[in-house]
Amino acid sequence: MEQDSKKVEPGTLFICKGAHFKVDYLKEAIERGAIAYISEKKYDLEDEFPHLTVSDIRLAIPLLAETFYNHPQEKLTIVGVGGTKGKTTTSYFVKAILDTYLKDQGKAPAGLISSIANYEGDGEEVAQNTTPESLDLQKHLAQMVHAGLEYAVLEVSSQALKYHRTDRIEFDVAIFLNIDKDHISPIEHPNFSDYIQSKAKMFGQTKKLIINRETKQANYLFERAKEAECYYSFSLNSSKADYYVKNLEALDLESHFNIHSKSIDEAFVLKMLGDYNVENALAAVAAVDVLGIPIEAAKTALKDIHVPGRMRLVSSADQKIIAIADFAHNRLSFERLITGMKEAHPDYKVVSIFGAPGGKALGRREELGTVGGKYSDFIYITMDDPGPEDVKEISKEIAYYVEREGTPYTYIEDREKAILTAFENIEGKTLILALGKGHENTMKIGDQEVPMHSDEEIIQKCIEDYDKQHQ
Repeated sequence: MEQDSKKVEPGTLFICKGAHFKVDYLKEAIERGAIAYISEKKYDLEDEFPHLTVSDIRLAIPLLAETFYNHPQEKLTIVGVGGTKGKTTTSYFVKAILDTYLKDQGKAPAGLISSIANYEGDGEEVAQNTTPESLDLQKHLAQMVHAGLEYAVLEVSSQALKYHRTDRIEFDVAIFLNIDKDHISPIEHPNFSDYIQSKAKMFGQTKKLIINRETKQANYLFERAKEAECYYSFSLNSSKADYYVKNLEALDLESHFNIHSKSIDEAFVLKMLGDYNVENALAAVAAVDVLGIPIEAAKTALKDIHVPGRMRLVSSADQKIIAIADFAHNRLSFERLITGMKEAHPDYKVVSIFGAPGGKALGRREELGTVGGKYSDFIYITMDDPGPEDVKEISKEIAYYVEREGTPYTYIEDREKAILTAFENIEGKTLILALGKGHENTMKIGDQEVPMHSDEEIIQKCIEDYDKQHQ
C-alpha cells in the first residue's frame, strides 16, 4: 500500500490523495506495478483498471493502514504528547524515563515519533513531519512491534489531528501541555478556533489525559477533557492540581524542585533551566506515574537528560558569556525562554539572534519581533528557513515590530555570520540566545535543503575560541 507513486512496486494498492494530485501520478504507479487504486473519484484511463471509490480519502486511509499493518497500535502502550510548545522536549522526557525503567527490566527501549527523529528499534532516523501521514505512522508502529518494543511515544501535531493522521489510534496516556496562537495561516489553520478544536481532538482518543491546569482557554479545554476516559491536571503553581511543583530553584545550571501528588512526594533535579522545562518534566512524570512506572526511573532519567536542539547551554570559563541554542520558534516559546533566562541572570545583557520561516505561520513575524524586541537588549535578525520567500522581506516585517519596541537591531542574512558577529561585539556579561534552529544543520531556501553548521555547533566553537583568547 502506497501513496507516493515513486515508491510503488509490483502488487501495490495505490492511494490517490492530496490537493495537488495528478492523474499522471496514478499512471506512473500503474507503470510501476500497482494492481488497483483507491480514490474519491474514478480517473479516466486508457484501459479499465481496478479501483475503489470512497467518500473521504483521509478518513479511509487510517482504516486501511491499520488493517494492512495488522493493528500495531493494539500491541503497544502509546503515550501521545500535544500542545503548542514543548511537545518534543516532553516526548524526549517521557522516552528517557521509560527507557530507564525498561533497561532495568532487560527490555527494549521505547519507540519514538517526533519532529526531530523516529526510533523503531533499530536506530534513529531523521523525521520528516512532526506526526507522519497515517500510512507511514502505522508502518512505524508495526516496525516497533516487529522489533519487540512495548512502548511508543508520539508527538501529536494539530495538523495530524485535523487531517486524521492519528485516527484509529487510542492513546493509553496523552499529555496536553498548553495552547497559544500559532500555525494560523491559509495553508495550516484558518483561525484559532480551527486550531484549538484540532488540538482537542486528541482527548476523545485517550484513556488517561494529563492536562495543564494553567493553560489558556482552560474552560473550553477542560470541558473537552471529559471526552477522555479520565483526566489528571498538573501545575507549576497551584496545589489544587493533581500533580504540582514546590520549592523550585535554579542551582548550577540545573533546576531543583519537588513534585507532589497523591502518590508522589519526591525531590527532582533536571539538567535544564527554565520554568517551562520544569513544567514539561512535571507533565512527563505525571504521565509515567499513571502508567505505573516507578518514580525512581523518572528521577534518574531527568537528572542526565539532553534533548537535541533544546536549551543547549554553554558558558565561557570566566562566566562572562552564557550562550544558548534553542529551537524556540513561536511567541510562547520565545517569551518563556527569554524571560526565564533574564530572571535567572538579571545582571546579563540579552542579545537575541533569530528570523522567521517563509510560507507558513505568517503571524510569527509580528509575534517574534514583538517578544524579541520587548525582552532583548539587542537583536540580530537573520535567516530561518525562508523557503519560497525572500529572506530580506521576511526580515523587514520582523524589523518593523522590533523597532516598535524601541530595541536596537541589525540585519545579517547569513545565520552563521550573525552568530559570530554577536560574539565579536560582546561588552560585559552577555546572554547570547540563538533561537529557532537548535541542532538543525540544513536551511530551507527555495525548495532546497542547504547544508549549514548548526547553531549548537557554532556557539560551542565560539565559546571554545573565546576561552582560548582569555586564558
